[in-house]
Amino acid sequence: MRAEQWSHKRGRRAAPADDAQLLRLIQEAAGLAPFGPQDLARLLRRYPRVAEGGNHSGGQFAKDQIVEAYRRFCADGRLTFDREVLRRLQMKPIRTLSGVATVTVLTKPFPCPGECLFCPTDARMPKSYLADEPGAIRAEYHQFDPCATTAARLRALDNIGHATDKVELLILGGTWSYYPADYQEWFIRRCFDALNGVDSVTLEEAQRVNETASHRNVGLVIETRPDYVDAAEVRRLRRYGVTKVQLGAQSLDDRILDLNKRGHTVEQTRRAVRLLRAAGFKLHLHWMPNLLGATPAGDLDDYARLWADPGLRPDELKLYPCALVREAELVAWYERGEYRPYSDPELIDLLAACKRQTPRYVRLNRIIRDIPAGHVVAGSTASNLREVVQRKLAAEGGRCDCIRCREVRAAKVLGDLALTDQPYATTAGEEHFLSVNTAADQLAGFLRLLLPDPAATAEIELAELTGAALIREVHVYGPAMRLGETAAGEAQHLGLGGRLLAEAERLARAAGFARLAVIAAVGTREYYRKHRFERVGLYMVKPLV
Repeated sequence: MRAEQWSHKRGRRAAPADDAQLLRLIQEAAGLAPFGPQDLARLLRRYPRVAEGGNHSGGQFAKDQIVEAYRRFCADGRLTFDREVLRRLQMKPIRTLSGVATVTVLTKPFPCPGECLFCPTDARMPKSYLADEPGAIRAEYHQFDPCATTAARLRALDNIGHATDKVELLILGGTWSYYPADYQEWFIRRCFDALNGVDSVTLEEAQRVNETASHRNVGLVIETRPDYVDAAEVRRLRRYGVTKVQLGAQSLDDRILDLNKRGHTVEQTRRAVRLLRAAGFKLHLHWMPNLLGATPAGDLDDYARLWADPGLRPDELKLYPCALVREAELVAWYERGEYRPYSDPELIDLLAACKRQTPRYVRLNRIIRDIPAGHVVAGSTASNLREVVQRKLAAEGGRCDCIRCREVRAAKVLGDLALTDQPYATTAGEEHFLSVNTAADQLAGFLRLLLPDPAATAEIELAELTGAALIREVHVYGPAMRLGETAAGEAQHLGLGGRLLAEAERLARAAGFARLAVIAAVGTREYYRKHRFERVGLYMVKPLV
């Protein structure tokens, strides 16, 4: 292997003459209580850069320069490192408050097998993406090169103070399973090469290097269609190292799916969910209210089917209200008066009602797709729709109990933590959502355990899973921390993962399983080895007897 050209460099260093200003700025930021984004903006104005001639009118410091200076001052002894101070200096700290750094990489433009009425078409982009969306802009800038895009995103996150030791790779763009197999394998290998900092010859080599790399892959996500998932596809995704699959379900009404030319049935969605769950994948569905032929009342009934049907019950969900974009065929239906976008009040009422009935084992990742307003012909263009819906819920005395609304984020985890078990039935077996909660019902961590139906396991033909209970996800929340790092009151690295694993072992043993398997991401294999799991085929497995 040769050294990879995409090194992970630190942020820009300010001129030496600026150090005194930077030191005063950081010291004042550290001493303020409380501290908010407006305080940092005020300090940036108070302590400007040094211009030529020695006066202080050289403009404001960039935030990556402040983070770089803080790291340097801590390294040379002028300051003592404090995670809270770094958090104050970070730009957009929310990006890693769920415990990992997410890096989004877009595939190249390629045909899609779907003919969906609502889907925008832009020849410069993979199907359903628009050229002026942030992720698309980055991908086009790097000519859709997965290594260049991944490395640039790592540098950008690192430069503004985010830990990038644990990285979730989110591969988006069209229908992943429709791309040529050799392109898929090359694409993932090059993403791993960027994480590893070295080139590899094979995907297996890149995965092996990543097990102990400084930027470890702790989750690998792709998006595809339900009608492209069969047992062979499940096994192929597992070989790539995929741990989560986003499925475009869109609706649970075959009439609505047919009207919108979706090209698959509800039963195909249920079949895909069963196969993926039996193989341990995290299940992330997309659901779209306001499709052609839908009504708010019908959509609310449809949403309830997500949780009432044991063949569905996903782990995560994106609520994507159908946006009428000028690049989509649906515009013609609108112009003929045959389609009406919901008004903002209708949409807000519907989304609030959906959030109220979302189970505690589900994470609502989004409740709107942030499409640039210039593309929207009619309908809502509110970019803060989630905030508006949350305010409505609060005003009515309601709440959303989804994972995203309960995770601890930056809050300190102090005092006793309660471990709870929420079991529920699925067509692939009995699920157990094990969670560690604070006294205020904030979620510090969770584990998804499947006690599988042997018939579902047999369908996917993965011998290493025969007779094994299956851990589908372990996640500890709180700000992303560097490997081996600890901080008082932070959820990560406090042993919560080990506590959850021990409870999963107890439940699996009590249910009569002789082995416990986990769908480990490549970069988490070392973690599971410490808990006496060993690699068997495409999984990490531990005997229980």
